[in-house]
Amino acid sequence: MIRRNLTHLLALAVLGLGTSLLGQSGTDLQGDRKDVQNDRRDLNKDRKDIRSDQRDLNKDRVDRNKDARDINKDQRDLNKDRRERNQDLKSGNTAGAAKEQKDINHDKRDLTHDRRDLRADNRDINKDKKDLHADRKDSRNDKKDIRHDRRDIHRDKNGK
Repeated sequence: MIRRNLTHLLALAVLGLGTSLLGQSGTDLQGDRKDVQNDRRDLNKDRKDIRSDQRDLNKDRVDRNKDARDINKDQRDLNKDRRERNQDLKSGNTAGAAKEQKDINHDKRDLTHDRRDLRADNRDINKDKKDLHADRKDSRNDKKDIRHDRRDIHRDKNGK
């Protein structure tokens, strides 16, 4: 009893699969042309995204390099202010030492701010690299889809 029901179920599944394959094997020239059009549109959008991401990446790299130079400058300025403060303290000039300490505190804040900017720029660069990679991958997939759709159109026209 169970074997017979299982056999009937299996036969029904095979017939359903065969019917669905016959339905899909028909020519779908209009659909393939529409797919090519959509894939070309997607490809152009991906190319625009790639160019935009490259420009953004270049700007982030310039900003990162500027921040790195600013950090080096601030570090040199901080060291100079410390030397001047120590000289003022040795000579007994407490007013000059207080002024230099104020400059030191300002340089430390500026240095901290620049380091945060540098970390943020590095994060942006990494994010943009990932986005650029994804856009290039999408572009490759769109090119592959166009190729397959054009092949389908050719097969539909020639009846293969």
